[in-house]
Parts: sequence; C-alpha cells; structure tokens
Amino acid sequence: MLNYVALCAVGAEKILGNELKLLGCKLNGNAPGRVFFSGDEDVLYLANLWLRTSDRVYIQVAKYAASDFTALFDGCYSAPWQDYLKKDVRVVVDKVRVYKSKLNSEHSIQGMIQKAIYQKLGDTWHITTLPETGERCDIRVYIDQDQAMILLDTSGDALHKRGYRTEGGIAPLRETTAAVLLQEMLWKRKMPLHDPFCGSGTIAIEATLYARNIAPGLGRHFAYEHLAIYNQNRAVELKKEAASKIRPDVECRITGSDIDPDAIERARLNAEHACVTAGRALQMIGSDAKILRPDFMTSDFRELRAPYPEGMLISNPPYGERLGDEKAAQELYQDMGNLFNDFAGWQMGFITNQEIFQDSIGRRADKIKSIKAGNLDTIFYMYKGNQ
Repeated sequence: MLNYVALCAVGAEKILGNELKLLGCKLNGNAPGRVFFSGDEDVLYLANLWLRTSDRVYIQVAKYAASDFTALFDGCYSAPWQDYLKKDVRVVVDKVRVYKSKLNSEHSIQGMIQKAIYQKLGDTWHITTLPETGERCDIRVYIDQDQAMILLDTSGDALHKRGYRTEGGIAPLRETTAAVLLQEMLWKRKMPLHDPFCGSGTIAIEATLYARNIAPGLGRHFAYEHLAIYNQNRAVELKKEAASKIRPDVECRITGSDIDPDAIERARLNAEHACVTAGRALQMIGSDAKILRPDFMTSDFRELRAPYPEGMLISNPPYGERLGDEKAAQELYQDMGNLFNDFAGWQMGFITNQEIFQDSIGRRADKIKSIKAGNLDTIFYMYKGNQ
C-alpha cells in the first residue's frame, strides 16, 4: 500500500474524498486543499485517470518530525528514493509550504531536500554525480508544526488540463472547478443542463464527460510515466478498462449559450476535441461508437426560455475584472434576475467572486459554498428553483 495526497480547490475536499472512495481508496483525512489517502500501485494510474475534481496527485514518500535542518535532511535521506527515481532524473523541489514551524526559510528547505535526495541516490548507486539528463521530477514539501511531508508529483501538468481546450478565452473556468460545481449541485445526466454564459464550454463539456462516464485523463500523459515504478502494460490495461466503461448510448440534454459568437466557436471546437479523444479511447477496445456533442448556440441570456419544465442552470457569469468594473457586474446580475421567471422550476447555480451578487440578482441563495481555486476566491450560489 502506498500513501498518496491529492490536491483540490479549497472547499472541494469532501467531493474529492467521495471520488476517491469510488476508486476503492482508503481515506486518511484532509487539510485545506488536500486529501490524504492510500491504495495499491493501481491507484497511481486510476487517480490521475479518473479524478475529476483533483488538481494533482502525489505519492507521500516521507513523513517525519523536522524541527531542525539535520532532522529535515536525515528524514528525507532515509526515504527509498531509489525505488521511485531513475538514474538520469532531474530533481526539482518546485514548492515549499511552511506553517507554524521552527524551519521557515523556504529557500534553505528547498536546497536541503534536494541535497538529501541526490545524496541518497548517489550513495545507493555508488555514483558521485547524477547526469540529470532525464525527465524532470517535481518534489513538494509541506512542513506543518515541525512535521515534514515530502511528496513526489505523479501528474505532471495540472489535472485540470484535460487536453481538449484549444483556447480558453478570457478568464476561463478550470475544468476541475466545473466538475466541483456539477457535484455540488448533485446534477444527474437525466436532468437537462444549460449554461447561459458558456464561454469556452467548460461546464457543458465536463457534464458530458461525467454523464457518459468518460475518464477525464484519457487524452493526456502523466509524470508517473517517467518514474521507475511505472508499469506501462498495467497502465494500458487500466486505460482500456476505462474505455470499456464509456457510455456513448445514454440520453442527456446538455447545452450552452453565449452572446459572443467567437466563444461559441471555441466551445464547439473544445467539445469536438473532447469527444474525439473519447472516440479514440473506444477504438482501443474495438468500438466505433461516437460520442454525441453538447449543443452550443449564440444567444443573449435575456432571450432564453426554459425548453423543459425542470432542469438545471449552472454558470460562471462575467464578473468584476472580466467586465471591466463592479458596476457593470451589478447591472448584469440585476438583469439575470429574470432567469428565475424564464426558467421557473429549474435549479440554478452561479459562481462569482462578487459579494454583491445576491443583492443584485434579487434572490437569496438556498446554499452558498466558498471555493478557492488557485489564487481566486469565489462563491458558488445555489438555488433550488420554484417548485
């Protein structure tokens, strides 16, 4: 059994934990933006391939007390780095996070960890200098109240980079955040879904992947492919198993609209890439089934009317710096109040960084969730709809 750490938006820990349970992982607690879990070596591949709401997956290589630099070095040196890394590896300690600890110089911690790893590898393999001609390997360090945790990146590019986005447009919503919104709203594939400010189509595309059980990592590569523990045959087997679970035949009504025709063109192109990737995965198992694309149309949200008695609106409307100023955002939100009449009976969810949202739209949300992705603090306002 290996210990792992998955990163996510702050506020999404419970949702990510539920995803990990479905993969058969054992949960070992969480911290803001982090979920700790354990599992066998298959989890290395499954977590990167299947997690929709995680930003990265790490192997926890070491965890120990480190109140001084000697302890920091010794604990890192004692870890079995030779089991994970290749002889030509280029080690990079990319980030250090310190909280209430005696050691507080991030630069010094960074250097000490890198020195310990290289010295361990050199001593194990009886070489004085590693060539560093191979692939980069990222290490992350957390020191929390004098407890050090050393993590080995297995993802490479952040997991929100599914591979289908061609051009995001202005301030695109992260794919992982879109997946969090769908889970927060408890959306099911039989319920019609519409995004009236779809931009590059992220929410609709993530809903399509979810509804048709398409693993979000099918179209990309991962950092674990360069580790010594990588088993290519097993990784391919699990990828084929994921392809066999795709459901191209299920019925779902997923749509998006935007006033900007260029945004609609981007959304269609992104959706095409996502569905083509799923189609290629199906070809791995001998299937020529096609994935139905979500529908996108150019439209002002003020002109929309509900096509069904019940459904769900989920959107990332323009706000603040995306519009130019807070006043423009306020005016937009006031106009959005009509959506409650035009889509009576529909549930709604809107994510924004503007605290004026509720007052401007004229409705108090039934549920509010704070979500922090990267450096952006946002609020997700959820409405049950008029029943």
